Amino acid sequence: MTALREQTAAPAPVSRAALRAAGPALLAYAGVRALGLLVLAVWAAGAGRSPHRVLAQRWDSVWYARIAEDGYGYRIALPNGDVHADLAFFPLFPALERAVAAVTPLSVHDAGLLIGWTASLLAAWGIHAVAMLVTGRRAVAFTLVALWGAYPTAFVQSMAYTEALFTALAAWALYAALTGRWVAAGALAAAAGLTRPSGAAVVAAVWVAVGNAHGPALWRERRAPPWRALLGAGLAPLGWLGYVAWVGLHEGSPLGYFEVQAGWGNGFDGGVALLGFVWRNLTGGPASALGGLGLVAALALVAWLLWLGVRQRQPWPLLAYTAVMVATSLAGSGYFGSRPRLMMPAFGLLLPAALALARLPRPRRALVLAAAAAASGAYGAFTLLGPGPP
Repeated sequence: MTALREQTAAPAPVSRAALRAAGPALLAYAGVRALGLLVLAVWAAGAGRSPHRVLAQRWDSVWYARIAEDGYGYRIALPNGDVHADLAFFPLFPALERAVAAVTPLSVHDAGLLIGWTASLLAAWGIHAVAMLVTGRRAVAFTLVALWGAYPTAFVQSMAYTEALFTALAAWALYAALTGRWVAAGALAAAAGLTRPSGAAVVAAVWVAVGNAHGPALWRERRAPPWRALLGAGLAPLGWLGYVAWVGLHEGSPLGYFEVQAGWGNGFDGGVALLGFVWRNLTGGPASALGGLGLVAALALVAWLLWLGVRQRQPWPLLAYTAVMVATSLAGSGYFGSRPRLMMPAFGLLLPAALALARLPRPRRALVLAAAAAASGAYGAFTLLGPGPP
């Protein structure tokens, strides 16, 4: 099993040279996403649909734009008694939409697209930086970035959605934590916590990084971590905790945010609902059973990839981030079609595949990546122009 290189010293600060080094990977990423958009445009033309509209005004993007325009306070009462409130959506993305729309001619919907596209490139750069730090191999970093762009649900990276922004913040927080830039890591983790509920995964990564770097000295020598490490660790959870506390005050209940999520049918149950969903598929007839077997295989694949990350000695902060992302994505109730999308920021899951593909001759590797990009584009078009994720 491939062992990743040890982190013994911080590299030089992020610079223009680092951006130039990441240039080929960013171009490849842009090419992968451009192919996805081309497939969507052709498919949409055949269906008489607007690709711009499905990218800027579909599903959650409508909720973010409404918050950007009118602030919080919108609710929908459903016939079954559930209440969908916009307080379920974290505030950083709509705040950025509102700010961009205020200083440009763009609508909030188009501002969301601009933010999403810009953040996706920053995310790809951050993933490249982490991969270079962890492996020291450009071929692996290049391949990892391309694979992330060809993820099955990567179409949301081109939407007015939060996944690209969250991944950018998470990747650069990991880079900062792995290189001992504690205040930057904590600030980026706090921003990630204002973007999505899964910001807890970035907090875990920062805390594990601080513990890994300074825990031995604290344990053996009773020497406290430096103030920058303590400040970074303290900053990390403030975004997530701050928004959850604000919703609690708004709703008049300490558990207000979780009650809002319950109105959407979401909650943390340790995976009970997911296991029930898999079981219902396995026992629901021949066609359903085939889907159930696919779900079992997918869950086994995720578990195997996590294990490979441990075997390959990925840094503990990266492993912590990946594991918490997977746990928060799978161990809750709610709509199961969105689970692959929720796991997409966990780019560490793709690192074993990137390591394997980087060993192939360049033409064969390019062919595999092109096939993955085409399949991702087709799946994205099918999903965006249909009723939703299968």
